[in-house]
Amino acid sequence: MKNLALYFITSSVISFIVTAVLCFVFIPVLRAANLGQKILDIGPSWHKHKEGTPTMGGLFFMGGAIAAAGVVYVLTLVSPGVLDTSDLVPLAVSLLAAMGFALTGFLDDRVKLLKKQNEGLTPTQKLILQFIVTAAYLAAMKFTDNLSTLVVIPFFPHPVEFGIFFYAIALLGIVFTVNAVQFTDGIDGLESCVTIVVAVFFMLLARMTGRDGLSLYCLITVASLAAFLIFNFHPAKVFMGDTGSHFLGGTVIAFAFWAGAPLVILFAGIIYFIEIVSVIIQVTSFKLTGKRVFKMSPIHHHFELCNWRETKIVGVFSFITALSCAVGFLSLLFTDYFKAV
Repeated sequence: MKNLALYFITSSVISFIVTAVLCFVFIPVLRAANLGQKILDIGPSWHKHKEGTPTMGGLFFMGGAIAAAGVVYVLTLVSPGVLDTSDLVPLAVSLLAAMGFALTGFLDDRVKLLKKQNEGLTPTQKLILQFIVTAAYLAAMKFTDNLSTLVVIPFFPHPVEFGIFFYAIALLGIVFTVNAVQFTDGIDGLESCVTIVVAVFFMLLARMTGRDGLSLYCLITVASLAAFLIFNFHPAKVFMGDTGSHFLGGTVIAFAFWAGAPLVILFAGIIYFIEIVSVIIQVTSFKLTGKRVFKMSPIHHHFELCNWRETKIVGVFSFITALSCAVGFLSLLFTDYFKAV
């Protein structure tokens, strides 16, 4: 147990330090290279002063997470018996999936920077890449025997077998969730803070169910985002960009599937889904009636235009996430989820 605690401490410290060092060293490089964010003219007027802030900062916390995971791999192979080697497979698959989604975001950011505009890849191009990564992730999880079509449904006493329909639902659900996470990125520190809460929730869930590898992965994510927040909290010195938001989308999906309770993301990721649903409502309403429901979408911009400070939005949304995670935990108590441990 002491050695396992050493794994947790070592990996989190490495993740934090590597992320912080990458931010400290490369933010000035990005600024000097004029790789800054373009701000939409239709956005809040006070966002214009953020134009030129370096973007693609997601590469930094991604680098921290990969470095920490690499150390975990080495430690596990050198000192077998502390962490179950079977955990190395879903860890690798989870990281590769998150990196695959990050590549989609990176290509989107690259197009924006090259064209000096806020529009990157077309929605169709994004979706095609996202579906490819999702299909590869599901196939890898199934092939390595880390995926079950027997689904734990919150508040429902027994798991339900979805059979072949599981894959179609999972494919659509993952792509929807990744895009929901991406829409949450829009004000300083919001997505980082919300995702830290989500990661802590899954870390506690993993510890209670004996999934040490997942718990370690969650802690690595928390540490890397905590370091990134030093530079991303208001006023942000760097944005994560689509590179970072896509990486986090893949990460939270991996948390839920590795935990064996993919539907609990509906509770843990409540803010992600509120954000994307606000966009769907806004677009649908405007197309059908010519009227907008919100002052601006995603909904965090609506609250900005209601004169909420960015820090207030981050605090309130993070608190809502924590409350919803608690409901998610309670929902699992009504199922066989913990009984199977």
